[in-house]
Formats: sequence, structure tokens, C-alpha cells
Amino acid sequence: MIWLSPTRLWLLLAVLGLAAGYALLQRRRSQYAVRFTNLRLLDRVAPQRPAWRRHVPAGLFLAMLALLVVGFARPTAEVRVPRERATVMVAVDVSTSMLAGDVDPDRLTAAKESARRFVDGLPDEFNVGLVAFAGSAAVLVPPDTDREALDEGIDRLVEGATGVQGTAIGEAINTSLGAVKALDGEAAKDPPPARIVLLSDGANTSGMDPMEAAADAVEMEVPVHTIAFGTASGYVDRGGRPIQVPVDGQTLDAVARETGGQFHEAVSVEELRAVYDDIGSSVGYRTKRQDVSARFIGLSLVFALGAAAGSMRWFSRLP
Repeated sequence: MIWLSPTRLWLLLAVLGLAAGYALLQRRRSQYAVRFTNLRLLDRVAPQRPAWRRHVPAGLFLAMLALLVVGFARPTAEVRVPRERATVMVAVDVSTSMLAGDVDPDRLTAAKESARRFVDGLPDEFNVGLVAFAGSAAVLVPPDTDREALDEGIDRLVEGATGVQGTAIGEAINTSLGAVKALDGEAAKDPPPARIVLLSDGANTSGMDPMEAAADAVEMEVPVHTIAFGTASGYVDRGGRPIQVPVDGQTLDAVARETGGQFHEAVSVEELRAVYDDIGSSVGYRTKRQDVSARFIGLSLVFALGAAAGSMRWFSRLP
């Protein structure tokens, strides 16, 4: 912790002096009581009370003074704060392979539920958009702070929503970048801090080369966090004929590495939720040093109230 006015901490010596003075007075008082020869009269004029009670208000009062001094010295700390205009694009694979039932009830349904939970955990001031992709990609919800519209967009994530079969990871990244550029009137010249969270279960089979799209993301300084969702035993039923659709995360791993994002693998709903929680704790934030003196001042008020309450409860007076 760094203090903006560290010299004010010398005032703690005054608090320490008060504590020493209080201890000295208590010692002299006990010595005086011992010298009082009429013990029966002493018991009447100074009845025995639990020794610790009379020290509690004084202790809380001294703690309050110490905390006020620390707050007066203006301490600062590193604090994680949401970035201004922070934008998160969520891209979800809606290709046929996402209907595989290796994840209960199926990959796509589980992905929708987890995406909804992820979005709900983001700060309200974040702009969040939604992209659906299969053989092509489309923006279902432009980035905005309207969570109701985003929730409706997640409901529209159905198999084949783009109308083109395949898995176009590159197109999904490119479309997400386009949505970031169109965020507001300043985005073209001053792009907002952005992240792309892309979930898929397979390798790229159509459209733009994912590494070419990754290069564009690097140029825009937009990390792409990728999630390979599913198991090696996944399959879809087509007319009674099972078609194997094992998860393939090689391309997703390469994209994440290229753009400075994170690559995750999830084979269950629980793992997918954990992945989203991990991503959500890092996207759209920056570390900023802020004055945190209010923390110490607020705590000092708690101690002050404690000292007052204890004194009134046990001694019927304020300290």
C-alpha cells in the first residue's frame, strides 16, 4: 500500500502515547485501590466489575483514532475497475454438430445456458454483443448494455440459424471485430477495449482462414478467448444413422495463442460454467491505483459506534 501523505502517519505516535498514558493511569488506579484499607467500604463505593469491560470502550476509541490517522495519510491501492466502453462479443457455434448429446441435454442448449450465466455476471456498464456462426456468421445482437435484448438473442441461438452448414471460425471472429468497430461514432478511430469469447466444438471448415482473422484481431488489440466444448465420443443422429462429431480444439488453441487470449476445454456443463467464470473475472477490467482512505474512515466509524455502545451499555455514559 502507498500513502499520498505518508508524513501524517507520524500522528500514530500520538495515539501510541495515549495508549501508554491510559495503561499508566490504570496501573496507578489499581495501586491506589490496594492502599485503600477499608475493604468493606471499598466494595460498596467501587463494586467489583469484570475488568475487561472497562477497557473495551477505550480500546475501541484508540483503534478508531489509529484508523483515522491512516485514512488521513491518504492510502492508495490497486483496484480492478471496468474499462470505459468495454465491449465483449460472445460468438456461439450453431452448426449441426452442436446438437450432439454427449453433454446433457445437448451441446448447444448447455452453451446457451452457460452464455446467459456468463453475461449476467458481467458489469452492467459493459457492452455485450452476440454472434451466431455455422458455415457463415451473423450478428444477432449488436454490442450494447441492453441485457434484455441480449437475453432474447441467446434464445434465438438454434441449430442452423445462419442458414449455411459448416463451421466458420474465421468468419465468427471477423464478424465480431466488425461489430466492435461499429460500436459508436468513435469506434472506427478509437476502438473500445474489447474481448471476443468464442465457443465451438470443431475445426474450421468454411469461410475465412481463422489465422487471418486472428491477425486482424491482433491489429485491433482484441484478444480472443476460445472454448472447445464437447467430448471425443460426441455424435448426432441423422435419419437413424449416428454421425461422429468429436470435439477438435486445435484451431481454437492456435487462435487464442495468436491473439493473446486463453484457450479452454470443457466436457461438461459444470466445466463450461467454470470456464466462463474464469474468463469473466479477467475481461474488460483494468488495474487503477485509487485513494482508499474511505475504507479506513468507515471502519473507524464502526469502532467509534462500538465504543459508544459499550460505554452506554456497561457504564451508562458516553466515553
